[in-house]
Amino acid sequence: MVDKVRVGFVGCGGIARQHLKSLVKNPHAELASFCDINIERARITAEKYGSESSLTFDDAEEMFDSVRLDAAYFCIPPYAHGVEMEAVKRDIPFFVEKPVNLYLDQAERIMRAVEERKLLTSVGYMNRYRRGVQLVREVLREDPPILILGGWIGRPPSPEAPIFKWWIRKEKSGGQFHEQVTHTVDLVRFICGEISEVQAYPARGFNRGMPPTYNIEDASVVNLKLENGAIGNLWASCSSLGGGGGVSLNIYSNRTTALFKGWDHSLRLLRAGEEPEDIPGEPNIFEIEDEAFIEAVREGDPSRVMCQYADGVETLRVTLAANLSMETGKPVKVR
Repeated sequence: MVDKVRVGFVGCGGIARQHLKSLVKNPHAELASFCDINIERARITAEKYGSESSLTFDDAEEMFDSVRLDAAYFCIPPYAHGVEMEAVKRDIPFFVEKPVNLYLDQAERIMRAVEERKLLTSVGYMNRYRRGVQLVREVLREDPPILILGGWIGRPPSPEAPIFKWWIRKEKSGGQFHEQVTHTVDLVRFICGEISEVQAYPARGFNRGMPPTYNIEDASVVNLKLENGAIGNLWASCSSLGGGGGVSLNIYSNRTTALFKGWDHSLRLLRAGEEPEDIPGEPNIFEIEDEAFIEAVREGDPSRVMCQYADGVETLRVTLAANLSMETGKPVKVR
């Protein structure tokens, strides 16, 4: 077992900082290198979270060639994936933020290479680590889900946000359902079972004053069929200036109702004949997720990780199927 896991980061934007804030407190993580296409951002990140010996790069291959690493984090937009192969061919365990890709064929190539090398991986579906989520998963093993409702309702993206340039472009982000509601899709799979078919409907043309490059949906709804017979509806909106939306996931079975609310997925669990149970969502969920990955690398124990790369690809299949359904107006089989 190694005492210190030497970590390299590819991508130093906002989501990377969430992980860095937890890793810098982890006594078993050493932040060895930082890579970003904006070298100045990499340098600023290294100054804040690294050490005097941390190195910075604007090319991932150069970073992997130059620094001895025990693990890597890929915190990059959906369109920028593929670079994970730099870690794979060097047998370096890696963590990748969701969604794992924008292109299914590329994700499947990475998945096959990971499986061939039996490489330890983790995907940033941090809500799987929540106590409330795991409790509901266990309860529904005996009382299977029937109806699932949920999604993300938010405001239009701000032009000041660093992600604005790529997030509003479908060919870069995949749209809100693919890039953001992927968290809820993954929870449906994790808690309720595999999704076999989707049918999606988009709404466009309602957000005013957007630049010509804005081509994502203002809102969408996606109907789900699950392999176990359950049905569901998930929604996305980035057009709701009035507020009152947020993140939600409601699961209804015969004797159980699970109501998840907010980004932290606080749970209200209702069971027939029992008192309601309230479980707050963990505020330090990135720390929990990152500690699991670092310990998995230290011990060589993949069982510590709640979502490995192949599982992340299964969630990718669902969101890409939803995007295809939005284009064709027809139901799409997931597999």
